[in-house]
Amino acid sequence: MQIQINSDHHVKNSPQVAGRVQSLVRDTLDRYSDRITRVEVHLNDLNGTKAGSHDKRCLMEARIGGIGPISVNHEADDLNLAIDGAMEKLERAIEHKLGKIAMTMSGRRSGKG
Repeated sequence: MQIQINSDHHVKNSPQVAGRVQSLVRDTLDRYSDRITRVEVHLNDLNGTKAGSHDKRCLMEARIGGIGPISVNHEADDLNLAIDGAMEKLERAIEHKLGKIAMTMSGRRSGKG
């Protein structure tokens, strides 16, 4: 599973941030690593240099073989909260999508559907 991290010019993509994101993605999505080809992470500060609430955004997109991309985003006051929120949403979205596919496949095997 390849992990690509991008950020706008208002968010510093430091080695610490990149390491945290990579570790979080690998640990959270490890059980799907045989199906996920790439995860793209985009970090943004929506207000730029101005302060504001919920102005940090993390967008995550997972590419899963045989399925279209699954994309989620989360906005928060802090970059770490935005990353954590997006990771939780992505995990749930992948579980939901793969669960629906598994149910469809099992229905076909049993002659239902």
